[in-house]
Amino acid sequence: MENIRYLPGVTTLRLDPEACVGCGACAEVCPHSVFRVEDRKARVVDRDACMECGACALNCPTDALAVDPGVGCAAYIIASWFKTKDGGCRACC
Repeated sequence: MENIRYLPGVTTLRLDPEACVGCGACAEVCPHSVFRVEDRKARVVDRDACMECGACALNCPTDALAVDPGVGCAAYIIASWFKTKDGGCRACC
C-alpha cells in the first residue's frame, strides 16, 4: 500500500536500534511497509506511512518498537467525523 499518507510528521512510532535483533517481525506485520530489515537490524524506511496500528510493537520480541496507537492518523480521522460545520464537536466532549 504505497503512497498512503496520513498526517506527515506526527506518528508516535519509536524504534530502539540497540534492542532490535533483526527478526523481521515488524516488516512482516506492517500493512504499509514502514520497515525494512538491513544488516540484521530493522529500519524505518517510510515513517509517514505509519497508521499507528501497533502491530509492529505487539509482535516485537524485544520491545524495540513502541507506538501510541491512534494518536496521529486514526484519532484525527475519527474526530473529524464528529465535527460540526462551525468547528464544534458532536462527540462526547
